[in-house]
Amino acid sequence: MDWKVKNQKNKAVVWNYWQRMNSAKPHEVKGICKKAFDRNINWNGSQPFNHIRGIDDLVTIFWEPLLNSFPDIERVPHILLGGLSDGEEWVSGYGYLTGTFVHDWLGIPATGKKTQINFGQFFVMRDEKIVESYVIFDILGVMKQAGFQVLPPALGQEGGKVVKPGTNGILLTEQDELESRKTLQLVDAMANSMGWYNRSRDMENMDTMQHHYFWHPDFHWMGPTGIGSTHTIEEFKDFHQRPWVLGFGDREIDEKPGGRFMGYYAEGHFGALGIWDSKFSLHHGEYQGVAGTQKMMTLRDFDWYRREGDYLIQNWIPIDLIDLFMQMDIDLFDRMHRQHELRKRGINWWDLPVNGFDPSASKLSARKF
Repeated sequence: MDWKVKNQKNKAVVWNYWQRMNSAKPHEVKGICKKAFDRNINWNGSQPFNHIRGIDDLVTIFWEPLLNSFPDIERVPHILLGGLSDGEEWVSGYGYLTGTFVHDWLGIPATGKKTQINFGQFFVMRDEKIVESYVIFDILGVMKQAGFQVLPPALGQEGGKVVKPGTNGILLTEQDELESRKTLQLVDAMANSMGWYNRSRDMENMDTMQHHYFWHPDFHWMGPTGIGSTHTIEEFKDFHQRPWVLGFGDREIDEKPGGRFMGYYAEGHFGALGIWDSKFSLHHGEYQGVAGTQKMMTLRDFDWYRREGDYLIQNWIPIDLIDLFMQMDIDLFDRMHRQHELRKRGINWWDLPVNGFDPSASKLSARKF
């Protein structure tokens, strides 16, 4: 089958799955999943879900609890695109789930209010079936909407819905091949420029990465809860990139990265890439109040880009920060539970020292969700 035709079919499989799930009754979920997924689906989610194998477990472990907590949940996608990467067929998308939070979810107390869960997801397609899935949910955003502050207040903008693409990001039709190639080349050049930074030499100086060659001056970077969004190159450097590289900052490591590298492709003016459990840096210095541990860190991180002319103007970045902090021996769920217990006694996080939590009381503990 011609790749262009196959790509359209792959996107249609994911789009139809998303649409059918929006109106699904609980007893219909398994049938919808069977139509879209291989029966031995390799499903991977952000903490605390991690790895799920097979449709039965996917429904039992993920979908049933989610639908119990948010009975009217609906997916609102902002981006959907497909492509080839390393010989594999990919479809990916970004958006949010929204529903009324009526029962506790993952130990997060229900609010009875409409709640938004931002998500980013990559799918591997084979024979018009989803055989692998990788998804990051902004669970810290759910905690925040429930009134919990488990990280220091973000430097970037938090709250409200993440900025949508400036142009249509749901690419259900065939895109211009030349435009796709331009986007991929720009993303590739930008990614290479990140390697020009040398932590030991540059430290707080971000200029070696030559942002102005790749990013629009009014570029919008939509990060996860805990980091927030930035809306200029300078905000991006000040609110995210500088704290990040001072905490981590390795651009090349001696060890093989491992994990899963996924979906490095572009379609039209949009590009996508991601890593899952890949080694990316030693934890050199303080990050979000946590002193450097000198541990080798792995990362779950996705990117979607929108190009406008010769520049990248929008970038959406889900990061599994709960998993990252677990590697630093900090349990963000534990911080939330401590705040919840204090709330029952009439004490709110803003009454507490050190931005609402005591890091020394938040070491990783063995718990079940």
